[in-house]
Amino acid sequence: MNQADTQPLVAHVIHQLATGGLENGLVNLINQMPTSAFRHVIICIEDFSGFRARIIRDDVEVIAMHRSEVGVWRMRAALFRLFRRLRPAIVHSRNLSGLDALLPARLAGVRVCLHGEHGWDVGDLRGERRLWLRRLHMPLVTRYVTVSRDLQRYLVERVGVPERRVTQIYNGVDSARFAPGDASPDVFPPRFLAPDKLVVGTVGRAQAIKDQISLIRACARLRRDDPEMRERLLLAIVGDGPMLAALRTEADTLGLGDAVWLPGNIADIPGVLRGLDVFVLPSLMEGISNTLLEAMATGLPVIATAVGGNVELVARDVEGRLFEAQDVDTLARLIAAYLADPALRLRTGRAARERVLREFSLPAMVGCYQKLYLDAIGADRVTTP
Repeated sequence: MNQADTQPLVAHVIHQLATGGLENGLVNLINQMPTSAFRHVIICIEDFSGFRARIIRDDVEVIAMHRSEVGVWRMRAALFRLFRRLRPAIVHSRNLSGLDALLPARLAGVRVCLHGEHGWDVGDLRGERRLWLRRLHMPLVTRYVTVSRDLQRYLVERVGVPERRVTQIYNGVDSARFAPGDASPDVFPPRFLAPDKLVVGTVGRAQAIKDQISLIRACARLRRDDPEMRERLLLAIVGDGPMLAALRTEADTLGLGDAVWLPGNIADIPGVLRGLDVFVLPSLMEGISNTLLEAMATGLPVIATAVGGNVELVARDVEGRLFEAQDVDTLARLIAAYLADPALRLRTGRAARERVLREFSLPAMVGCYQKLYLDAIGADRVTTP
């Protein structure tokens, strides 16, 4: 037997491996955890994309189950056979889709099933519609893990999970990769690099829950009402998804023209963030936003909706500004205040980066998950990452 095969195997079950915060966090965890600690496999309830290329370990298999094509019960039978073959020490499922893996895992003899909650869907912003499903699966879960205190409260107060069974671990950010610096001329259109321009932007999947349309409307209002903003303000919205065409249509309808840039996915996210003056996260709901943490690590002043885990990352008027979701008027005022005050942007951006370095490091996150896994399988020693 290969010595590596004696390491415990963690089977991570997610909906799909594509661009997204949950997926980004999983890839960071696998890439940064010591290779001597655990083996990993990623099981996708649906499918995976080229995003899998971000996994730098060559021993990580990614398996697609194609639930929407084969049906739930055929997929569960296939999962049972897969778990019997792989014999994982831990199955770590995430979010609602991941619940489908719990019964097959238990029937296949898996002793440790962890379940993570990372955020919400646009049609169920507070997780109320499927409470019964989460409660039904509770006996199958060894321990829960959440990325925010808000999600921890949800499990305890709404689902009914005993508090002792929930561990909360914040996402970590690579503060060396995401750091202040000059904008890359290879990323932005030339007009966005002009020294007299002020660039407001966001990064995230183009879907309804991210509500980039409110950001478009706020910037369009500023350019319409303020002659200086009409000359200087530019907007960058980076990320692909089902709402991208609608966002482009809204920008055209509001007359933004070449003042807005919607390129879809960009590989060089650190380069994108370094080209912004202000970062905005207008989401309707969030668990813990990786892109918000990445923007803070880059030293950007941030504006975010006061929802979910955002209020745990951004202390109002210290690392950034908060506003109520879909409040376009307030968002426009906050953007204008930042753009009018370079010293405020610098001071707030520095405070944001200091907060990330102090509380949201990638090694801290990896160490917490490694301890969780070792404790779950009864290991008596934790290797420092």
